[in-house]
Amino acid sequence: MATSALTQRKIQELKKEYDRLKKGKESLIRMIDEAEMPESIYNSNAIENSTLTLQDTEKILLEMEVSKNLPLREVYEAKNLARVMEYMGKKCMTSFVTIDLMKLLHQMLIGGIDDEIAGRFRAKGEYVRVGTHIATAPGHIESQITEALGAYNGSMILFLIDRIAKFHLDFETIHPFNDGNGRMGRVLINWQLCQAGFPLVIIRNKEKKYYYRAFQIYGRTKSTKEIARVITLALTESFYKRIAYLKGKKIVTLAEYAKKKKQSFSAILNAARRQTIPAFRERAIWKIGV
Repeated sequence: MATSALTQRKIQELKKEYDRLKKGKESLIRMIDEAEMPESIYNSNAIENSTLTLQDTEKILLEMEVSKNLPLREVYEAKNLARVMEYMGKKCMTSFVTIDLMKLLHQMLIGGIDDEIAGRFRAKGEYVRVGTHIATAPGHIESQITEALGAYNGSMILFLIDRIAKFHLDFETIHPFNDGNGRMGRVLINWQLCQAGFPLVIIRNKEKKYYYRAFQIYGRTKSTKEIARVITLALTESFYKRIAYLKGKKIVTLAEYAKKKKQSFSAILNAARRQTIPAFRERAIWKIGV
């Protein structure tokens, strides 16, 4: 078990409060999800070394005029990921993660960018390397993805985050597609969370060193603890944000909060990063409900 009993209780309590508060306020939750979409897309693409800024991403999604110097491929990557996330918002509560769903989402993600590889797993002779890791040989992809899905669906006694963490590590280790595996994997994290009635999370580019470290640890030890920690922190932050809005709290910056509390900003910021206070980020700015 990667997630401690204490952390499990905290997540379960937040979920219970979230479920209670959101009744009759589903439209507010949709607004928050929609407002977060550019930030989610920016971070997922930035982890894959996209040069687009958050402001660029916002303009692209709003179909505003953008600089002609922006790489065309990256513009399409932002638009396509938005399509995937919009589809997820409509279908994730009623559709389970399957191989067919993965291929459909990949078609939406890569279609129009590289149609030759979109919507299919790697074929014979198509190998990929991630750092020093050589991904699963093409002939074994389908069976290993099936096995990973079976483990995810068959381990219902395990805590949800631990199941999602293990599946994500296995998916990225297999690297079933020629391109887009990282973005697809992070979409699937959110699909699985949504399927279980949890809010969406953002895996942030600024914290990708912890995200990447999780794969290195898993490769050496098969431990899922680090990626479970990354997902738990992101989920806790997502809960805190939505609960603050659902309660109608006044949203202030963490700097304002620290000044009002007459505490050092660095101490408050460290508490926010550890999620020991109910702080959250909007457009990379730490805030809290008061």
